[in-house]
Amino acid sequence: MGEFDGKVALVTGGARGIGAATVALLLGRGAKVTSFDLDASGSPDGALKLDGDATDSRSVADAVARTESELGPLGALVCCAGTAGDSLRTVDVSDDEWRRVFALNCDGVFYFNREAARVMVPRGSGRIVNVASIAGKEGNPMAAAYSASKAAVIGMTKSIGKDLATTGVLVNCIAPAVIATPMLDQMSQEHIDYMVDKIPMHRMGQPEEVAELIAFLACERMTFSTGATFDISGGRAVF
Repeated sequence: MGEFDGKVALVTGGARGIGAATVALLLGRGAKVTSFDLDASGSPDGALKLDGDATDSRSVADAVARTESELGPLGALVCCAGTAGDSLRTVDVSDDEWRRVFALNCDGVFYFNREAARVMVPRGSGRIVNVASIAGKEGNPMAAAYSASKAAVIGMTKSIGKDLATTGVLVNCIAPAVIATPMLDQMSQEHIDYMVDKIPMHRMGQPEEVAELIAFLACERMTFSTGATFDISGGRAVF
């Protein structure tokens, strides 16, 4: 028997990286899982694969509705969908690039949190886990849009967690350092080297390591934390 037997989870960005590792782990522990992505075809086998756009609130609402219709009441939401944005000096960030990064990393997370809360709160239970970043706490050079959008996820999680604190729905986020995922393809080598150099363990994290923390925050054993940020950074963040 897995700790997620009979539970339904929805993972955004589930076709690759941290999202795919989370989908695979939850499936392995007995959950019924929806993997939501722009192209969900690469998601782990066994998941309900839904193509959609997290920046479109109608697409988000449809994903939650289909999950509940086809799998059952939504018990856990994990928001992994995101973009690193282009590695640019601040003066070179265009208006369109700023808005593109915020649309996915911030707006999309809010839309999914809002829609999940709408179905979870009336039932008095649920877990929401948002993927932020250490960049949202410390800021990274050549990543103003990414760092600011992830700081917004941290602030959003604090607010929603407190808003829902007495409802039985717990909302937390994680702040990974650099993780070996396809998102690194969007970054310059200079940007990657800067991030790895700041990690005392002198290596990148692996998606499967992050998925373990997500799974704990998404399970019912986690009962007395909400609105919090959990670091997983190889020692980069220790307070």
